[in-house]
Amino acid sequence: MSDLTQLAINTIRALSMDAVQKANSGHPGLPMGAAPFAYCLWLNHMRHNPRNPGWPNRDRFVLSAGHGSMLLYSLLYLTGYDVTLDDLKRFRQWESNTPGHPEFGDTAGVETTTGPLGQGAATAVGMALAEAFLAKTFNRPGHDIVDHHTFVLVSDGDLMEGVCLEAAALAGHWGLGKLIFLYDDNEITLDGAADMTLSEDVAARFRAMGWAVSRVADGNDLAAINNALDDARSASDQPSLIAIRTIIGYGSPNKQGTSSAHGSPLGDDEVALAKQTLGWSADERFHVPGDALEHFRGAIDAGAAAESEWASRFAAWRAAYPALAEDWDRAMAGEFAPGWRGALPTFPAGASIATRSAGGEALNALAQFAPTMIGGDADLAGSTRTLIKGAENTGPNQAAARNLRFGVREHGMGAIVNGLALHGGIVKPYSATFFTFSDYMRPAIRLGALMDIPTVYVFTHDSIGLGEDGPTHQPVEQLMSLRAMPNLHVFRPADATEAAGVWAAIAELDHPAVIVLSRQDLPVLAGNDAGIHEGVSRGAYVLSEHESGDIDAILLATGSEVSIALDAAGLLEEADIRARVVSMPCWELFEAQDDNYKESVLPAAVTCRVSIEAGATLGWTRYVGAGGIAIGVDRFGASAPYTRIYEEYGLTPGHVAEAVQTRLAD
Repeated sequence: MSDLTQLAINTIRALSMDAVQKANSGHPGLPMGAAPFAYCLWLNHMRHNPRNPGWPNRDRFVLSAGHGSMLLYSLLYLTGYDVTLDDLKRFRQWESNTPGHPEFGDTAGVETTTGPLGQGAATAVGMALAEAFLAKTFNRPGHDIVDHHTFVLVSDGDLMEGVCLEAAALAGHWGLGKLIFLYDDNEITLDGAADMTLSEDVAARFRAMGWAVSRVADGNDLAAINNALDDARSASDQPSLIAIRTIIGYGSPNKQGTSSAHGSPLGDDEVALAKQTLGWSADERFHVPGDALEHFRGAIDAGAAAESEWASRFAAWRAAYPALAEDWDRAMAGEFAPGWRGALPTFPAGASIATRSAGGEALNALAQFAPTMIGGDADLAGSTRTLIKGAENTGPNQAAARNLRFGVREHGMGAIVNGLALHGGIVKPYSATFFTFSDYMRPAIRLGALMDIPTVYVFTHDSIGLGEDGPTHQPVEQLMSLRAMPNLHVFRPADATEAAGVWAAIAELDHPAVIVLSRQDLPVLAGNDAGIHEGVSRGAYVLSEHESGDIDAILLATGSEVSIALDAAGLLEEADIRARVVSMPCWELFEAQDDNYKESVLPAAVTCRVSIEAGATLGWTRYVGAGGIAIGVDRFGASAPYTRIYEEYGLTPGHVAEAVQTRLAD
C-alpha cells in the first residue's frame, strides 16, 4: 500500500471519528474498519460523477448498514459531491444534510434512505432489477446505454433481517449479475460478539441462494479487495457476495474489535490515541491533508470523463432509435404516453364488479402507455388481478420481465418496489397482496413514504367483506394505520368507476400511494365517469343529495360502504330526511383542497354527520365532528359469508338510517 493510499484511507477514518465525537453521537466503528474496501470501491471500481449525482448510467452505492453513515458522508465530501467539511462538522444536527442515517433527498449522492437494517440491501435488489429491465428494454446491438452495477455495504445485522434474505433469495433466483454485496464481516454487533446470535455459514447460505461468494481474509489487503471486486464485476449471471474480514474501530487501541466501538463515540482520549496509532495529528480535528484531498478529487475528472463517454454513446443511440428515445424520455420523467386517459375502462351503471377486477383493467390500460411500468404480487396474481396481460413473468435467471413474481415475500417485495422507483426509469412500479398482509410490508411502505417516492402498493380483499376466510385475513385496523403515515396517499374506491379514477389520479401523483380494493362485487354507481374521476382526484366529492339541495344530514363513506350510504339515503328520504352522500376515496387528497372546496362538500352548518366504513372508526371524528357518529368495525372479524358479517356488525342501510334519525332526534 502506498503512503498516499494509506493517507487517504486514514483520512476517512479520522473524519469519521471526529464527526461522531463532535456530535457526541453516532457509530465510529464501521467507518474505521470498512474504510479500506470503501476506498477501493469508490476510487477504483465505481463509475460515478460527483458533479452529476443523477447521471442515469452511474453505478449505485447503497450503505445498507446506515448507522455507519459517516463513512458515506466522508466519501461524498472527499470525492467532490455537494457535501462540505462544514457539513461533516454538523453531523446529526438540526437541518443538517448529514443526518444520523442517510436520507434520500437530503444529501447529494445518497441513493436511498437506510438505517433500518436489511432495508437498504433489499431496496438495492430493486435497483439492480431496474437496471436489468431497462437494459433489455432500451439497449440495442452496439448500443448499451444501460450498463451499470449496484454495490451494497451490508453488515451482520443486515444479513440477519428477514427482508434482506427475502430479497437476496430473489436476486439469486433471477440471476442479477450486476448486484454486489460487500459484507463487512467484523464479527461484532451492537450487543457484543456476533456469534452470540449468528452461527450460520453465511457464505453457504448465499451460495445456496444462487450467489457467487468470495472471501477476503484481511480487510486491509487492498490487492485482495480489488481482485475480489474485479471478479464480482465480471460475473454476469449471478449476484455476488464478498465477505471481507474487517476490524471494527480499526486503529483504536482500547476499543477496536469490540462492541464499544460500534454505537458510541470513542471519547476524546481514545480518539487521540487512535490518531496516534494511525500516525495522525491528534491536535487538529477535521484535518484533511491536501495530498489526500487532491487524490480523492480525481473522482471528479474521472466521473466527468465516464459520463461524457456515455453521453456520446447515448447520442448515437438516440439518433439511431428516435422513437425508442421518446420512450426513454418519458420513462425517466415517470410519465405515460399521450392518450392514456382516454384508454381507461368504463363500466355500465348497475353492473356488479369487484374493485380489484376494475383496478386490474385500469392498470392494464395504463401499462399500454408506459413500457417500463412493471410490478407484481406475492403469489396471489389470480386474486389481486394485477398481472399485465400478455407480458412475460420473472423466473430463474429471468429478471427482465414486466410481471414480477415475488413469491410469498411481502416485505422483500415492498422494498424491491421502492428500489425500482428510486432507480429511475420505472414508471409507477407496483406491488400487490391481500390488505391484511400490508403488516408484513409496513417497514418498506414507511420508508417509501419517508422518501416520498412514487411507488404504488396495491391491496385487495380490503375488509370483513372477505367473508369466510375469517379474522386472520380480514383487515380492520390497517386502513387507519396507513392513513396515519405522512406522505402516503391511501385510496379506497367505492366502485369500478372510482377504481379507474384512482389509477388516473395516481398517474399524475408524485407521492407513494396505497390502493385498497374489494374482493366482493360492488354495484357500479350511476353518474358521469369524468365527474367521478374528478371527484376522486379531489379526494372527496358529493355523490348524491336531495334534489332540493337542502341538507339535513351528511353520510360519509369509502369503498363498499358507499353503496350502503346511498341505500340509507333512500330510506331517509322516505322519512322526509334529506341526506347528502359524500364519497371519500382519499383523505389525503381532500386535505390538500382549498377551504372553499372543503366547505362545499362538508358544509360546517350541517352537524348531523355519520361515517360508514368497514374498518376501525378511530380518526373519523375529524370529519363527523364530536357529535357525529362513526359506524365501523372496532373488533376483529369473523368467519361467515360477508353479507352475514355486515349484518351482524351493523353495516346495513337500515342501521345507518336509524343512526341518523337518532342523531337528529337528540
